[in-house]
Amino acid sequence: MDDKINDADAAPSFAEQPAGALANRPAYGSDLVVDFLRGRDIPYVALNPGASFRGLHDSLVNYGGNQNPKMLLCLHEESAVAIAHGYAKVTGRAMAVAVHANIGLMHATMAIFNAWCDRMPMLVLGGSGPADAARRRPWIEWIHSARDQAAMIRNYVKWDDEPRSARATQESLARALWQSETMPMGPVYVALDSEVQESPLPDGMSFSDTARFMPAVEAGASDVEIALLSDKLAAAKRPLILSGRASRSEDGWRARVALAEHFNAQVITDPRLGASFPTDHALFAGGTAKPLPKVVEAVRGADLIVSLDVTDLGGFLSMCCGDELPEAAIVNISLDHRLHNGWSMDHMPLPPVDMHISASPDKAVPALNARLGIAPGQGKIDAPVVAGERAQGTGLPGLVDLAAELRFAVAGRAVSLLHVPIAWRQSYWDYRHPLDFIGNEAGGGLGSGPGLSVGAALALKGSGRLPIGICGDGDYLMGVTALWTAAHYRIPMMIIVSNNSSYFNDELHQEMVAKDRARPVANKWIGQKLIDPEPDLVGFAKAQGATGIGPVAEITDLAAAYAEAIAVVDAGGVAVVDVRIKPGY
Repeated sequence: MDDKINDADAAPSFAEQPAGALANRPAYGSDLVVDFLRGRDIPYVALNPGASFRGLHDSLVNYGGNQNPKMLLCLHEESAVAIAHGYAKVTGRAMAVAVHANIGLMHATMAIFNAWCDRMPMLVLGGSGPADAARRRPWIEWIHSARDQAAMIRNYVKWDDEPRSARATQESLARALWQSETMPMGPVYVALDSEVQESPLPDGMSFSDTARFMPAVEAGASDVEIALLSDKLAAAKRPLILSGRASRSEDGWRARVALAEHFNAQVITDPRLGASFPTDHALFAGGTAKPLPKVVEAVRGADLIVSLDVTDLGGFLSMCCGDELPEAAIVNISLDHRLHNGWSMDHMPLPPVDMHISASPDKAVPALNARLGIAPGQGKIDAPVVAGERAQGTGLPGLVDLAAELRFAVAGRAVSLLHVPIAWRQSYWDYRHPLDFIGNEAGGGLGSGPGLSVGAALALKGSGRLPIGICGDGDYLMGVTALWTAAHYRIPMMIIVSNNSSYFNDELHQEMVAKDRARPVANKWIGQKLIDPEPDLVGFAKAQGATGIGPVAEITDLAAAYAEAIAVVDAGGVAVVDVRIKPGY
């Protein structure tokens, strides 16, 4: 990132402070783990406590002083991983997570899969019972030991290991973090043997600096590839750019805008991913999800399509062109193929591609611009929200009303949308900065919204941006306890619950099936509605230490509720607004 985010001054204002004298040198295997994390500038370890990493826990407190890294206590492993995921989405860097043995890893699996699908870095540390069975405590360390603990997640992490000595642990951690933060990025897992954690270090052994073992790996295109692509763009009459995965870098944003403007190329983005191109720009054509006629026309009319790591290039092209192949030549710039392993279908349909450049678009686009003599824009990227038209009428709001009134409430401020519900449309909000929207969870795992929002708000603390996560009621209820961590560590943030009192997306699926089978559509709500009783969403917020506002069931009451919530966040608090909305897309 270009902006300085999450520096020392922006760290949580509350952290548990150890009492008494701290150890002044590493003496146990787990002390070396703390030295590694500190040496690699890992700022936080999100965790739910567990005895399998009690040695590491002690080292973080009584050797590391709960400083660099600080512990972030969470109420569930899934929340801990989601917080690290949200942090990575803003910073592009790995945070550490500690999960308890096999059972903590089982809790964490869905959130790890989300991070995998999102190609986000993360260092997950697991506790493991002693590999030496003779050293295990009766019962508990047997049921919490596994012969191959990482087997549960091996198909959706970049790398895993279970080192059996202190020296091997140092190398394992270095390899894991190096793999995680090397493009294409992803979560990694290292199981820390509890006996290795708790055993005294061999005489004379100390922390070894691992920097030389973690070399930077370039993910750029070759000069030949850049030259070929330059020629293709120069010859194209109707070029089209598909902008997919991208960092939150302002320089990367400017480079994409400059490239599009130079060739007068229309740009289509993926609304599920973080903002990658200004949506109020004259060249912006729309989004890849359920493409509108303007988007379909842009694809069908293009003579050259340049895809910048689009998540589902094949699926998008088929939505626009049906069974026919696009007439345009297609260039795909992506490293994603390096992660496809055949277990998960996250590789999507195989797209038709005439030229594949195995590189990060964040590296390839600036190189392309340099060859073509395209100067990047130097002006300030507009960040403040523009109000737009307010919601009209009275009564129960729709999602469009929720968005319009929010846009009016935060007009003139820099806002980061940390999460949006499935029914959210790009037309509701203009993205004019890479931090305006950081993207959803990518793996479709419900319950991640609150945790992602907490992690992103942590990374944004001190940035001057107002962090707002918008979650559906089902997503919120599954992950609401993540807000306790935000309240506990004084992480200012706002959550708006788009509450239709239903798992409404599944109502639509039941309606579809009923119609196909000529059965009663009126029964689609059964097993979907969150009623009788309705969950107290405001009560859940207050139980986590947040300020709960609502329920708001009237369009004209939205402005006052938002104003109250924004005041809470500006004062350093956590606010949740329960907005009752009309079901529907």
